[in-house]
Amino acid sequence: MQSVGAAWLMVSLNAGPMYVALTQTASALPFFILALPAGAIGDIVIAGKMSPVLLLILTFALSAGDAFETPTWRAVLPELVEKEDLPAASALNGIEFNFARAVGPALAGFVIAFVGIGAAFLLNTLSFFGVILVVARWKRPAVKRTTPPETVTGATVAAIRYVRYSPGVRIVLLRAGAAMFFASGLLALLPSIAHRINGSPVGYGMLLGGFGCGAVLGALVMQRARSRWSADVIVSAGIAIFGLSTIAAGTLRELAPLAAVMLVGGAAWISFISLFNVQVLNQTPDWVRARVLAVSMLVFQGAVAAGSATWGAVAARDGLGKALLWAGVGTILSTILGLFLRLPNESIDLTPWNHWRLPLVVAADTDGGPVLVTVEYHVNPERLSEFIKAMRQYGRVRRRDGASRWGICRDLEISDRYLETFVVSSWAEHLRQHDRLTRADSELEERLRSCTISEPNVRHLLYL
Repeated sequence: MQSVGAAWLMVSLNAGPMYVALTQTASALPFFILALPAGAIGDIVIAGKMSPVLLLILTFALSAGDAFETPTWRAVLPELVEKEDLPAASALNGIEFNFARAVGPALAGFVIAFVGIGAAFLLNTLSFFGVILVVARWKRPAVKRTTPPETVTGATVAAIRYVRYSPGVRIVLLRAGAAMFFASGLLALLPSIAHRINGSPVGYGMLLGGFGCGAVLGALVMQRARSRWSADVIVSAGIAIFGLSTIAAGTLRELAPLAAVMLVGGAAWISFISLFNVQVLNQTPDWVRARVLAVSMLVFQGAVAAGSATWGAVAARDGLGKALLWAGVGTILSTILGLFLRLPNESIDLTPWNHWRLPLVVAADTDGGPVLVTVEYHVNPERLSEFIKAMRQYGRVRRRDGASRWGICRDLEISDRYLETFVVSSWAEHLRQHDRLTRADSELEERLRSCTISEPNVRHLLYL
């Protein structure tokens, strides 16, 4: 209701399509700015006088609260269901959200038409009390911490580092960001489309309601589609269909066919949005999940904010039809990324695998550092090339989990001896690095061990 009220109020102020599209930018921008520190905190603590500019500021402020709440809210989903049920749970969450999207806009349209915009904002305020009550009554099991707690700054840096050295996460974010930049055009310009057709907030609410109903239907058939096709096929097909819906929305002038297009567009939307979310959840372990979800929100909402502003500017200069045409074409063309950036394997096991021996250090200052760790290997000469290849992959794991610098050296005096070195910012961060290794990394470590002729020798040194 808040979104419908803000968008239609902007239209009623006789603002052009640029300002109307910027309403969506103002809603998405706080997520871009605040999501990452909010995700770090989540992992550690697990109508009076109005103008278009003031409306944008208030919309920004409302979304700022959502930006702090959303990363942690999404991160608790894997705690509530088993991993094999995660796609179904994500689809169910999509049904709940899009049922509200189907009912809320239609209700907002009628409230605005018959009572006023202020009543829509008041009802939205009252709806938050139910959410607050549920969260207050939830009893989350206590999590026993075995390592020193992170600071917000350190946790934020760790999230950026994890994404940088996780190819699977980077692929998902790149494809999602490209698709969202172009796909944002339809929803950003929808208030202007509805105003062009009949000039009534009821029509706008009906179009958004059709979009939400389509998303509900799409979520209901998601499981059947997943049993027949891969995630890559479903995501690419959903993006392409949404692009066609965007192009069609720019050519139609009647409410009924446009509502049908929005129904199809909603189903396509949920097909790729939900799978992108599941992919991110499946590629992140517990210790960094809220932070990586915050990074994904940064990418998603940043793309929406930039895309909304871009397509609003194009519509103001060249008209709604051309803006929607180019947005739809760009959405379809973004599926080309799927040809060489395949979505990662969903069955990866990210349960903790802390099997490293804890070093016996006397009176170590946990905040002391940096710490230099060296690992000495004696390598079977016949398997040297395999060892080097596996070691470079292992270096990415080291940096992903906490190392700021990493390298591998060959001993010039003893031909079969190789020395791995990496630097960690503090002793506490190295202890956390022990806890961050996962079962998915065990295969790589076994490949390394099979190339050596003795147990590695590990040393820990503190910079002075």
